[in-house]
Formats: sequence, C-alpha cells, structure tokens
Amino acid sequence: MGISGGKDSAALAIYMKLHYPEIELEYYFTDTGKELDETYDLINELEVFLGKKVARLENASHKNPFDHYMDIFNGFLPSSMARWCTKKLKLEPFEKWVGNDPVISYVAIRGDEDREGYVSTKSNIQSIFPFRKQMWSIEVTNKVLHNSNISKVTNLYKKFADKQDIDRLVEILEQPQSKKYLFSQKMNDLLNISISVFNKVLFAFFKESELPIALIDGYPLLNNEDVVVIDDVYNLFKENGVKVPDYYTPVEYEIDGEVGTYNRSRSGCYFCFYQRKIEWIWLYERHRDLFYLAMKYEKDGYTWMDSESLKDIIKPDRVKQIKREHLAKIKNKLNKPKSNKLIDILEEDSVDCVNCFI
Repeated sequence: MGISGGKDSAALAIYMKLHYPEIELEYYFTDTGKELDETYDLINELEVFLGKKVARLENASHKNPFDHYMDIFNGFLPSSMARWCTKKLKLEPFEKWVGNDPVISYVAIRGDEDREGYVSTKSNIQSIFPFRKQMWSIEVTNKVLHNSNISKVTNLYKKFADKQDIDRLVEILEQPQSKKYLFSQKMNDLLNISISVFNKVLFAFFKESELPIALIDGYPLLNNEDVVVIDDVYNLFKENGVKVPDYYTPVEYEIDGEVGTYNRSRSGCYFCFYQRKIEWIWLYERHRDLFYLAMKYEKDGYTWMDSESLKDIIKPDRVKQIKREHLAKIKNKLNKPKSNKLIDILEEDSVDCVNCFI
C-alpha cells in the first residue's frame, strides 16, 4: 500500500488495519525530496498506529530525487503535458522495489470520486480499490464482462447468487454490451443487486487467469460492501487518534472586507504544477521560504504554470485578484445544490494527477 502523505491513503491504511488485520500489508512512500514537513509528520504518526515501518523509496543519488532528475532533463520542469516527475519519482521506484514478484496494490480512491487511480502496466501488479463499490480495476472488469464471456460469467453467477436474484441477473448478463447498453451500465446493474456476489464471481473468474489475485485461495474483501466517502475519511482519523495534516485545515484570508478560506487540497511536492492558483498564494503566505525555492526553478522560459510565473502571481494586485476570484467561486458553490460528486466538489481550475498519490 502506497502512503502519499495525504488523507485518503492514510485513511485506507487505518481502515485496512481495523477491518482486515489478517492481510499482511507492506507500506511504502515514494519520496520526491520536495514534500511539506506535514507529509513526513503524518507518515511517522501512521507508523505508530500501524505498528509497522513505512518503506521510503527514492532513486539513489547524492542529490535529492527531484533535483537529480531536473539535471537529467536539463532544467525542463514537469507539467501536465510532460509528467516526468510522476514516472521517475513515483512509478519507477515502486515498480523497481517490487520487481517481478506478484503484487496486489491497494489504492485509496474514494467512493465519491470518479477516477480510476493507479493501474500498473506490469502484469505482475494488480490494483484493488477497497473504498469504492467497484473494488476491481475497470481494465480487468471490462475483460470479465466482455460479450465473449457471457456464458461463463452467467454460470458463475448461478453458482453464487441468491435464488430470488438469479432471473434478473441472467437478464442483465445475457444482454450484450452495445452502444445502447454500455459496459458501465452493465457493471452498475450487477453491482446494484449485490456487490459481494459480483466480487465472488470475478474472483472465481480470475482463478483461471495469471493475475496476482489468482494465487490467493481466499480473499476477505470479497464480502466488503463499504463505500467510503470524504466524511468517512475524516472520521477514520478522528476516531483513531491520527492527526489530519495541517495543510488541509482552512485558513482565513480577508479581501475587500470579506473573509474567505484557503488550504492545500493535496499531498505531494510543495510546488506541484496541479495546484490551484489560490494554493500557490497559500504557499506564498504560509510557507514563503518554500515558495521562493519554487521560484528558483523557473528559468530559461520554464514556469510551473502555463499562463504566468510565480514572480507575477505574487504581485499585490494579482494576489488580490486571485483571492477575489476564489471567494466568488466559493460563494457560487454555496449557492448551488449540494452534491457529493468529486467533479462538483473540486473547483474549476483544480486537476488531480492520479499517480502522484499511490
């Protein structure tokens, strides 16, 4: 299980320790060398709760990992179009660490998020998502529910399903996927009848595959029907005495006589290019030393943001403008009907790099 230093991966570690202590987990943290202190504090605190060390993974060099690769890439900053940081600082250290051994990787994608998360391209690594209704990766589920497997999957359902559900299940299973009946619709129709039966069918199907899960005789998560959302994550921290990283705590700012709040929305490098502009202002006002260190990387025409440099973003008038725009978005969001969907919770200019949080 990857521990990013963020709330979701930490909550998953707590959850698995509480509910599935029989699963012998190995924890790891891929260290970029550019994390906030709160990230390391959380990992240290988790080690106490888990009673187990979190392995620190980084590429060997006399420099810290990020600066090592900055040299290799000749000062070319990572961006949404060229995420060399994700590949070199997150994925490669993990895949090198596990080698060719069969691995089940637990990923903390919540039940109220609409994203897939890290799925390795290596055949010996299989991702499991315990927080959501569909715990298997979409990739492997799509293969199981392929039209060519209708007969095989139907027979497995007849083995595991309750009698009162079987007629409806067979009706769903025998309807081929098409433009009118998409894979996602078929999967959700099956899950809505029974999550545990769905899991048992897929597990039985995988026993004839080369996936890592096929090597396990029994799997306790097959009966798991929990769907963990953002409120549950914070409750896991609160109920188990683990402190949520301070950078998630909203801090008040004042603009034009009105009060807004800002905070960091993610773990990861303090200069992550996926930060919202208000988060850059948070960094400038709360960790000015780190902000100036981030500024030093901007040279030879490379900037963290496509539209402007860090030098420009902290001009007094620009800071005020960003805060005004952020406050306006908060007001607009408060006036909208409430939704628990991630796309509605996140602001318009907030984008997540999924792989940074493995």
